[in-house]
Amino acid sequence: MARRYDTRTTIFSPEGRLYQVEYAMEAIGHAGTCLGILSNDGIVLAAERRNTNKLLDEVFHSEKIYKLNDDMVCSVAGITSDANLLTNELRLIGQRYKYQYGESIPCEQLVSWLCDIKQAYTQSGGKRPFGVSILYMGWDKHFGYQLYQSDPSGNYGGWKATCIGNNWNAAVSMLKQEYKEDETSIQDALDLSIKVLSKTLDMTKLTPEKIELATLTRENGKTKIQILPADQVDELIKKYEKVEAELEAAKKEKEKAQSQKP
Repeated sequence: MARRYDTRTTIFSPEGRLYQVEYAMEAIGHAGTCLGILSNDGIVLAAERRNTNKLLDEVFHSEKIYKLNDDMVCSVAGITSDANLLTNELRLIGQRYKYQYGESIPCEQLVSWLCDIKQAYTQSGGKRPFGVSILYMGWDKHFGYQLYQSDPSGNYGGWKATCIGNNWNAAVSMLKQEYKEDETSIQDALDLSIKVLSKTLDMTKLTPEKIELATLTRENGKTKIQILPADQVDELIKKYEKVEAELEAAKKEKEKAQSQKP
């Protein structure tokens, strides 16, 4: 049945579905994982690097995380060429607003304007939806720290913690269990992001080359955006591995003690 209705984005199936938009979302399910966590004193974005070939020339500082303006950063999952076009559009929208009003654009307004463009591509013949989901982290004077997610359909929503890309289901269910609202500091968020990535990524061992971490905080009335260098990421991974080893040792000790009981 689907094959008769999936040739164009503008055709509804009898069940009321737009298959091309659903296929675009499916493409994101196979892309590199990105997750965002909101804390009391900042926001963390973490992303999986897929291009880890040592022959690559490191021209860009970051593969998955893009700075949009002084107060906003985004991370992408999906087709990188589509992502480049959309991040350039986000920067243009932000710059036009700043030129017109003399201040940074509110976070939700920027997300909403881009989603209007994304939605237009699902309603016009001869176009295809953008194969990209985006996580946005930002700060504005209206609502403070904010984390948003948008998908190819043009839908968006605000989140306390979420994940897009490969194994997003497992990551989101883990965040539901581990995330503590109003109790999470930026350091807790960093530790949690490493824990979630280590459990959900399809790799035996986390390395600084395989993941990117960025933080957004406020210092002296200004937004500070930092992409963590490899040595700091390595420290976080070692800290997590040490905690895991201690828990494993305690578990074995407990099992041993129980087995010795008469």
